[in-house]
Amino acid sequence: MMQAERAAGALLPEYHRATPECPHPERWSMYDSMTAEVEVLEFLRTLITTVKPELVVETGAFLGVSTLWIAEGLKRNGFGKIISCELDPVVFAKAQEKIAASGLSEWIELRNESSLEMKIDGVIDLLFSDSDMPIREPEVKRFLPQINPQGLILMHDASSHLKIVREAALKMEAEGLLSVVLLPTPRGLVVAQKREGRR
Repeated sequence: MMQAERAAGALLPEYHRATPECPHPERWSMYDSMTAEVEVLEFLRTLITTVKPELVVETGAFLGVSTLWIAEGLKRNGFGKIISCELDPVVFAKAQEKIAASGLSEWIELRNESSLEMKIDGVIDLLFSDSDMPIREPEVKRFLPQINPQGLILMHDASSHLKIVREAALKMEAEGLLSVVLLPTPRGLVVAQKREGRR
């Protein structure tokens, strides 16, 4: 959080180490080491305007930056909602302030709770899993029954260096739960769809 405050919204070169799938991470930009790469934020917003989801669920809001980029896409669409959670109460309060000042509050429901306890009503059209890495697999499995078969599941931090999220996604693919594409960004991004019910 201190790194984000020091940067004060300025773009920095991505600093995560090179990986076989992404040998030049410095070609990407970041606001801080916790928020998704700027290019991934742009991708998220464009994905929202492309697939037109009614309900987006995000886990691990951190300071709310990705939440706001998603909300911008929803606003452009003219409909939809994002429900996002952040477990840390101090970080949650900072995210609340940022969202309140954004002019995008009507598109966002921010909750101070764990993704493993969060109750969601309705069908989830897009799940963006960006919480604590060790719980990504159980949270995706928890929400899987509610995910639209034509919907999307995104998991951030899926590089070969970070391993745990990448391995979780590939494990769920091997179990026949997901079809997975690994995007070669500096921190790695899974784009997936559940197999059950897909036509």
